Amino acid sequence: MEESLSLLKQLKKEFECGEVDIRTYSPLTLAYIGDSIYDLIIRTVVVERGNRAAANLHKKAIKFVNAATQAAMVEAIMEELSEEEQGVYRRGRNAKSYTTAKNASIGDYRKATGFEALLGYLYLQDNMDRVIEIVKLALTRLELEI
Repeated sequence: MEESLSLLKQLKKEFECGEVDIRTYSPLTLAYIGDSIYDLIIRTVVVERGNRAAANLHKKAIKFVNAATQAAMVEAIMEELSEEEQGVYRRGRNAKSYTTAKNASIGDYRKATGFEALLGYLYLQDNMDRVIEIVKLALTRLELEI
């Protein structure tokens, strides 16, 4: 019986992506992919919790996919992160971005960018178990129910 590949390994295999040391990626690159991973997790849970019109699904998801919520999430779990994870978060938070969120403070936007960078880093390490653990822990600590 063939072992199932993770999404990352399957993508690398099918699209013939080479191995890259992810420590060389900029924190904004990590945040770019981390944003998508976080969005995928939230959207997946929203869809799995009930088949509804796309507009209703979107309204539910945007409560979680925004800078203020992500900033609160990372603050709620900071002490649970390893030193390495905290370092990746700080790199993302301190990165000089040339864009800002329309409906968020600069502080929340930077914290959210750090959170997304952390999730992107873990995803690119093929550590989705830790990504899901972090998101679930943060939602639980904030008493947020999807």
